[in-house]
Amino acid sequence: MHLFEIGNSARMDRLLRTKRQRRMTVKKIPPPLRQEDYEALADLRFALRQFMDFSASAAQSEGLPVQQHQALLAIKGQRGGEAMTIGMLAERLIIAPHTATELVGRLSDAGLVERHADPTDRRRQTILLTEKADKLLMRLSAVHLSEIRVMAPKLIELLLELQKTAK
Repeated sequence: MHLFEIGNSARMDRLLRTKRQRRMTVKKIPPPLRQEDYEALADLRFALRQFMDFSASAAQSEGLPVQQHQALLAIKGQRGGEAMTIGMLAERLIIAPHTATELVGRLSDAGLVERHADPTDRRRQTILLTEKADKLLMRLSAVHLSEIRVMAPKLIELLLELQKTAK
């Protein structure tokens, strides 16, 4: 199973733990770590920071704040055909529900999303991308996928190194 194919699996549950649970997990890591472990972790974090810097620059070049780009991608990438709700978006972006509400408000004001009452629960709102957002996200996603394909060999090498040092 690939990280990008996690769907609703147990692996997804582990990835979406609350901050408190993640902090507790860190305390369970048994010492001692070897120098190679630190080097591999540092290299992976550096590669991830490089990608995040690239991503932020790409979004900003389109006039889109990073968090709004992440929200559009989360909405478009919603699995299972289920409409995205504000609560689901908050969970996906690991932000508070009220922050997600404000974010969706800004996206709506920019003409990038539409909110609709959920037909099964009128208390909830579903979020849909507009045509404008679809076009914007298509451009951004194309350059992101291109960059990931360039970075993939190095990322795979780093992940394999971390997997190897874990054994």
